[in-house]
Amino acid sequence: MKAAVCYEYGKPLVIEDVTLDPPKQGEVKVKISATAICHSDIHAIKGDFPAKLPFVAGHESAGYVEEVGQGVTSVHPGDPVVVSLLSSCGKCRYCLTGRSHMCNAAWPLDTETRMHNSKGQDLAQGTKTGSFAEYTIVDQSQLVKIPADMPMDRASLLGCGVIAGFGAVVNRARVEPMSSCVIIGAGGVGLNAVQGAAISGAYPIIAVDILDKKLEASKTFGATHTVNSNQKDAFKEIIDLTGGGANYIFITVGSMAAINLGLSLSGPRGMVVFVGIPGFTQTLPFNPSTLIHDEKVLTGSFMGSTQIHTGIPKLVELYKAQKLKLDELITGRYSLSEINRAIELVEKGEALRNVIMFE
Repeated sequence: MKAAVCYEYGKPLVIEDVTLDPPKQGEVKVKISATAICHSDIHAIKGDFPAKLPFVAGHESAGYVEEVGQGVTSVHPGDPVVVSLLSSCGKCRYCLTGRSHMCNAAWPLDTETRMHNSKGQDLAQGTKTGSFAEYTIVDQSQLVKIPADMPMDRASLLGCGVIAGFGAVVNRARVEPMSSCVIIGAGGVGLNAVQGAAISGAYPIIAVDILDKKLEASKTFGATHTVNSNQKDAFKEIIDLTGGGANYIFITVGSMAAINLGLSLSGPRGMVVFVGIPGFTQTLPFNPSTLIHDEKVLTGSFMGSTQIHTGIPKLVELYKAQKLKLDELITGRYSLSEINRAIELVEKGEALRNVIMFE
């Protein structure tokens, strides 16, 4: 099969033939139909996140079950599925208390791989997935069966970008109707936070970015106001719009400047939710006195606190009911041979989500 391999940080991916072992106990071989390019993949390829070289990135995917290993009961060959990086054992305290996205079980694919290059060298599967490839092997818990008529390119977005943004608003923050929301970063994750806020009945919904093209797109997803932080005094404008500070701020980019802006925009009893992941070595100094006096909340949201086996089917239903926008998120569709160009456009901010198509 073909895969896009990262051999050196910051260099173009190498498209080459690789081999794939059969699925082991509890594992599933998936024929990938579509994989969206997430900024987390780009961070890994650039070396911003720790990743063992060489590796195959890609984790926001959809496809069809090709083969199942021993003990697999949740899916069968031919099933259309969304592939997620989230795996769950169903037995740890997190899984048993409705927080399966935080499962802390050990998995074979944490330390092993099923992919190898023509020299026999192991190719690590990024985030236990590695779906910049025609096929991959994942644990059965990483798969969610979807209706046969769900378009695969749209379905792939549900593996990460949609649930990360939408879920941060709906699941983690539990935004209340008529509350003010600021979403910093109007990329793929940010736009899903915007539509999560819109579905929750928030007002105003203020999208902040440095690119007018993305801010214009945010209006389609439900933003009531937009602020270009490169052209205006974003702090003053948002403080005025929210009457002294927002109820909820979602920081969907891994930028320290965005984080500092977000912290300054929270009103009394406001909640700041960190969604975008900055570099692992970056730290944030701040004065906690305002947190105490104004009873502010700082929290994180990992993968939108999504329980994928119940959450993703609900999102499919919302999409089919024309209440969740997915078509509008896809800027371009590319073949695997064009993946480096597709990544470049995402990195430059010229695309919301580019999708690699394998069909």
